Amino acid sequence: MDEIRERYQRVLEEYLTLDTLLRNVENTRFRVCIFGSARIRPTDETYRLVLNLARQLAYEGIDIVTGGGPGLMEAANRGVHEARTGVSTSYGVTIELPTLAEMANKHLDVKSSHKRFSLRLDEFMRLTHAVIVASGGIGTLLELAYVWQLLQVGLIEERPVVLLGKRLWGGLIDWMNQEMVRCGFVSPEDMELVQVVDSPEEALEIVREAHQRFLDALAQRSEAGAPGEMPSAGEAHPPLPSGAPPA
Repeated sequence: MDEIRERYQRVLEEYLTLDTLLRNVENTRFRVCIFGSARIRPTDETYRLVLNLARQLAYEGIDIVTGGGPGLMEAANRGVHEARTGVSTSYGVTIELPTLAEMANKHLDVKSSHKRFSLRLDEFMRLTHAVIVASGGIGTLLELAYVWQLLQVGLIEERPVVLLGKRLWGGLIDWMNQEMVRCGFVSPEDMELVQVVDSPEEALEIVREAHQRFLDALAQRSEAGAPGEMPSAGEAHPPLPSGAPPA
């Protein structure tokens, strides 16, 4: 048993080293992770909202990362392809489980498959620089809690975490403030690590600011002679309508 544990520890240390190396190599593009339910249909208003938001982000030269499945994941990946910028990339970090028959959607440029939720969550964090959490269930809640705690303990660099929809997420935040913060289980500053918004325009503005900070930092590294390719910021486009996407 001790030998197996030592071997496991060596493999884990190698994994963490490679994860850091990959982050440094891949850190030339700004990517937004969009979490949300696999159960939402294309006819749902939330599906159209996420599709239009992802399309606008793609217009601005931002890559989109999702879990690669159906529902809101499909909406976000589809938005990148409908933008047709030729700049932004649509990522799908899929999960393969014996008990979960979740097919990858057809709007992926890059697909990365995992058999463990923990490794999948690590890849979400390694690839991205901002997180938007749309409507979802237990899986979406897990993803939110994971990124929130990593930010809380400083294991990942700062990034905006935007909860889209006050009707859904506002109740959770209120309960946490009333119970967890009041009892001292959560610090008030921990609650500042997430932002609740009620419109895609608000989410877009928060991400835009983070994107600009990323570009500024990348330019500074380039001037200092650090390796890395300057990404395209994309072309500016007017906000998209909130109605149904074009056929």
